[in-house]
Amino acid sequence: MKVLVISAAFPPMHAGEATNAMYLCQHLADRKLDVHVLTSRSNSGIDDPRLTVHPIMRNWSWSEVPRFRNFLKRCSPDVVFLMYLGLMYHYHPMITFTPTISKRILPCVPFVTRYESPFEDVRLRTPSLLSRAFRKFVVVNWAGSRNVDYNFGTLLRDSDHIIALCELHRAVLLKRLPSAAGKTVLIPPPPNIRMCTDYVGARHRGRQILGVKPDDFVIAFMGYVYPRKGVETLLQALQIVCRQRNNVRLVVIGGKIELAVANRSSYAEQMYRLSKELGVDDKTTWTGEFKWDEEYASLYLNAADACVLPFNEGVHLHDSSFGSVAAHGLPIITTHGPGLDQPIIHNENVLLFPPKDAKALAHAIMRLLEDPDHCRHLRVGAKKLAQEWFSWDSAIDRTVATFGLAAQSEPSYERSADVKVGPILGSSK
Repeated sequence: MKVLVISAAFPPMHAGEATNAMYLCQHLADRKLDVHVLTSRSNSGIDDPRLTVHPIMRNWSWSEVPRFRNFLKRCSPDVVFLMYLGLMYHYHPMITFTPTISKRILPCVPFVTRYESPFEDVRLRTPSLLSRAFRKFVVVNWAGSRNVDYNFGTLLRDSDHIIALCELHRAVLLKRLPSAAGKTVLIPPPPNIRMCTDYVGARHRGRQILGVKPDDFVIAFMGYVYPRKGVETLLQALQIVCRQRNNVRLVVIGGKIELAVANRSSYAEQMYRLSKELGVDDKTTWTGEFKWDEEYASLYLNAADACVLPFNEGVHLHDSSFGSVAAHGLPIITTHGPGLDQPIIHNENVLLFPPKDAKALAHAIMRLLEDPDHCRHLRVGAKKLAQEWFSWDSAIDRTVATFGLAAQSEPSYERSADVKVGPILGSSK
């Protein structure tokens, strides 16, 4: 079977979406599928003979429609898989009509769309007047106006299957088109990094590279550094903890992101300065960006004793850094936001605290420092969560099922209404 993956983000681009697209393609190739990738001209791909990369798209605009149509005819795939994030395609509406274009050329070929995020508005990057007029009077007339979404075009209407990365994403999408419920599935993104399999050896190597002492308690932060990640809250909590314990270290694993938005790089610089102002710069190691084909990120996670993900908007299954950390079986401290996914359970596989609350975070860190038994309990919970929701084998099974090759049900996470998960640390409830 020939699978065409469409993604404007692909190596050598340095972005989480690019890395995840690459791993997805490699795991599909492991299933003996013939994988082709349609991507932007700047993305030449990787040295993997199992993948055929076509870096031919220039700007994903209306002028690219003939190129896209001709490529579909030449490639003649058995299934089309679109990885969609408006930012990747410069918020141009052309990509949002690709299921309809594909159906006109290849009417019997399944079209699957994976939403990286539904929280996007094309008005953030307003297309030109000509582009909007073309969409309104030409494309919509051609595609049909019924159930055409302003932001998402015909993605929801004409995709045969829709993949959401978390429950909140699925709810947002179905609010836009309730009739899409029957074709929408939940498949969180598995780890975005190369995993070390030898834990003992990896822990020794990681701690050696970081230069930490045997009795140091190492806290990891995983992911790109930008405003919504709440790094300032972590640094403030670290200052509080270090007043009580001198053997705590922080390692920030990740760098700046290439899919840039306003002030993202300046935010990282602000965090470097903040660590100095708080007097914790000597306790903090910034690893910088790591390459997808290197094991350094996994080494650093194995070297850590716990991980803090202080997201300003709460944790969700779609956070690839969360999946990577859970796969390493680390005790995880993170935040409770709106729409918490049911598999994420306070005091079972995570320790939750309110976003932007440095004192509550410091309290949670101290709890892990003083309670090794709870650390072990959270490790077990994180590993179980990873096995059920962040396994590449499981994710590929469910993804391939959307191609019509196999049937695979989602894991059950039904929880009785009378189950108590305990209060969130630092909350008033």
